[in-house]
Amino acid sequence: MTFVTIPAVAVRPAALSVSPARRVQPRITQRQAERDLPVGAYSRGHLAAGHVTLTVIALFSIFPVYWLFATAFRSPGDALSLSLLPWPLSVENFSYVWQTIPMADMLATTFVMALSIAVGQLLVATLAAYGFSMWQFRGKKLLYLLFVGSWLVPFQVTMIPNYLLVSRLGLLNTVTGVVIPQLCSAFAVLMLRQHMQAFPKELVDAAHVDGRSSWGTLWRVIVPNMKPALAALGIMLFITAWNEYLWPTLILQKSTAVVQVGVRSFLSAEGNNWGAVMAAAGLACLPVFVIYLFLQRYVVDAFIRSGLK
Repeated sequence: MTFVTIPAVAVRPAALSVSPARRVQPRITQRQAERDLPVGAYSRGHLAAGHVTLTVIALFSIFPVYWLFATAFRSPGDALSLSLLPWPLSVENFSYVWQTIPMADMLATTFVMALSIAVGQLLVATLAAYGFSMWQFRGKKLLYLLFVGSWLVPFQVTMIPNYLLVSRLGLLNTVTGVVIPQLCSAFAVLMLRQHMQAFPKELVDAAHVDGRSSWGTLWRVIVPNMKPALAALGIMLFITAWNEYLWPTLILQKSTAVVQVGVRSFLSAEGNNWGAVMAAAGLACLPVFVIYLFLQRYVVDAFIRSGLK
């Protein structure tokens, strides 16, 4: 029996390999690409749709403010015009407002009142939030629920008791009588408590180990790290106090006490001077705009930090 040896045929590796240029790349569709995006990423179409939606919402929000100033800069005879562009421009409404009512004194009184209320509420809320978030004591949850529950009580319920108290203290017709009953804000305590609960407890423990008291820990460790939150909350409290109408009118008992009353004075049964109303409202908005411009960075930082928690 004869065995025949067949030589093995050498196979060149180059014959089996495929050059990179000839490799067939898998075709990935747009839907597959969007599906393979990491969590939190969006396609260009989604981003464009989101920007368009936000732009439309922003225009709807800004248009009333634009219309306010557009009407204020019209001539008194064109106050009811529906044209989008106020032309020719006129400052007669502003001059009339400035000459008719003591606008400078009203703005100063309103500013002092709103600033005092905002600062007082921030101070009280900081102390109360620190106690509710950092301290442990019996009845803490019940006391906190009662404290926050006071936020749900309508102002009309407490208006008469507060008025009688201010009257007996001899604070009628004073800014102090407006400020004292509003020094505590349950909303401010609720917001600051949420921020303080997210504050790292290790830093607080380290401050106590270093020998700092609770008072020193609050003002030297916690508060400096909460400036954005305090600035954002301060603007909200200031705007709320600035827009107060009923309580300042009731306590100050003057027809030209605060700027809101001055705006209302141009609306009467004989006729409404809409040009003067818009001009007075525009002047009343300026202090809030200026404060926001100075604190805008802190407000944006507060929203960013809230989103990262």
